[in-house]
Amino acid sequence: MAEHRFEDFNGLVMYRKNYKEKDMLVKILTDRFGKKMFYLRGANKPRFRLSAAILPFTQAEYGGDIRDDGLSFLNNVKSASQFQSISNDLFLNAYATYILGLVDVGFPDSEPLGSWYPKIEQALSLIDEGFDAAMITHIIEIQMLQVFGVQPQLQVCAVCGRSDLPFDYSESYGGLLCQRHWHLDVNRFHGSQRAIYYLRLFSVIDLFKIQSVNVEQTTQMELKTMIDRIYQDTVGLSLKSKQFIDKMYSFDSQLPQLKKVPSEIDSTPKDD
Repeated sequence: MAEHRFEDFNGLVMYRKNYKEKDMLVKILTDRFGKKMFYLRGANKPRFRLSAAILPFTQAEYGGDIRDDGLSFLNNVKSASQFQSISNDLFLNAYATYILGLVDVGFPDSEPLGSWYPKIEQALSLIDEGFDAAMITHIIEIQMLQVFGVQPQLQVCAVCGRSDLPFDYSESYGGLLCQRHWHLDVNRFHGSQRAIYYLRLFSVIDLFKIQSVNVEQTTQMELKTMIDRIYQDTVGLSLKSKQFIDKMYSFDSQLPQLKKVPSEIDSTPKDD
């Protein structure tokens, strides 16, 4: 018989789905037990007592029966709040869903996430507060490469270790090449220095210290192209939420609301 224990924990609703006629399965990212699937009997009945606490993009302090294997069970909720902006905005919803999708694929169920739990929670908080959702998502994408077993060298030249020359990204060399070694890879990204700057910055930036983000639209598009290529070639993911985001970009000119008013990350380099 699987071991179980009654515990209090903080959690974030990742998704839910109907189960049988009136029941529901709810996947929650927890601060202590990793991702857990909870079985809620009668969750589809009117006036279910935990309805507000199991809405998507809800974070709460829960109490429940945690099972090491199989389904766990929720018993009570002490406090609950929802990311309102994310819940009410189709595009913010897509970015948040994609971030949670990366977490779902990147971490095994029931494996504690350690520092990744507060990082994911902070990323969603920033998006909900109005920070540029695309840029916050790119930060998570770049930093999660290590979770998928990909750790490109994004601080110094992968060949000589220099950090004082213009860089470009090389998939063949697993990271950056300084200008002295660009000839080694004719298929390097040929990225602008501004985009490479953000690729490097986002790999080490602390989400808890961000006060604002400002990246020009052309650089955003280039950065997205770079990260997409790294994920396609080295991680191999194709999440539905990512496909929706890509469609949003293709209709960008027709959807001006996608272009949020940016705040700032201070120093940006000039293209060489």
